[in-house]
Amino acid sequence: MSTSHPTVAVLGPGGIGGLVGGLLARDGHRVVCLAGAETAAVLRRDGLRIESTPYGEFTAAVEADTRLREPVDVLFVTVKQTALVAALGRVPPHVLGDAIVIPLLNGLDHLAVIRERYPKARVVAGTIRVEATRTAPGRIVHTSPFADIELAGRVSELADSLRLSGLGVSLRDDESAMLWDKLAFLAPFALLTTCHRTDVGTVRTDHRAELLAALDEITAVAQAAGAAASSDAVLSFFDRAPQTMKSSMQRDAEAGRPLELDAIGGAVLRAASAHGVDTPVTARLVAQVARTAHQEV
Repeated sequence: MSTSHPTVAVLGPGGIGGLVGGLLARDGHRVVCLAGAETAAVLRRDGLRIESTPYGEFTAAVEADTRLREPVDVLFVTVKQTALVAALGRVPPHVLGDAIVIPLLNGLDHLAVIRERYPKARVVAGTIRVEATRTAPGRIVHTSPFADIELAGRVSELADSLRLSGLGVSLRDDESAMLWDKLAFLAPFALLTTCHRTDVGTVRTDHRAELLAALDEITAVAQAAGAAASSDAVLSFFDRAPQTMKSSMQRDAEAGRPLELDAIGGAVLRAASAHGVDTPVTARLVAQVARTAHQEV
């Protein structure tokens, strides 16, 4: 892998994948976006058009296809959990080979699925904190003042390359703790904003008691699973987040798309059951969102 400019494929160039792919392409990387035929055609013609609070407005030329047809150095998997199995069909294992695979999905269960499909690849757990939305094929609006990736593994050269593109990157040693640190924030954020159909600013003021109760439950589950999450640390992030920030689950609910409720809320409840942690507030929020969206967890 070239230290400064590895060849990158992005499976699912939506809000997150489009932003990451656009930043890397702008920095000189060869970026191949893998998507449906209509989106791939738009990307080949128009590139990725990014409107970003910290990065400005720019268009980045990328390659696009419906299927990976040659090896790459790095594959970012940025589809939603609900679309993961179908999307992986775009990346044949024999073509991917021993590439580094970085899933930026929510929840915990996706790593086992990806590692089973790509036994020769180096699957590096990753998380991202960002608010970015695909408003149309190839058009990405990034509204948070941050786009911060965490990677669990010794991938310092890749981390340096990502930083050069403008992304915030930190490396972690403990994969499970890293995923739970993300889930400890994401679960209450997604469940409360979706349940109440409002932004994080309203949640932390009008629904603060419920927020604190959910944070206590979910961080207790994270601690039981071996992570060092604390409700005070997660609350601090809530209180610093931009007032109008919405969760991707909330945006999916507003658009009538399938929700990652099982990957987020379901993961917390399964872990709570396994470790004997009582989570009545979280269970109620999951049930309310499921009823509203007519989904099962």
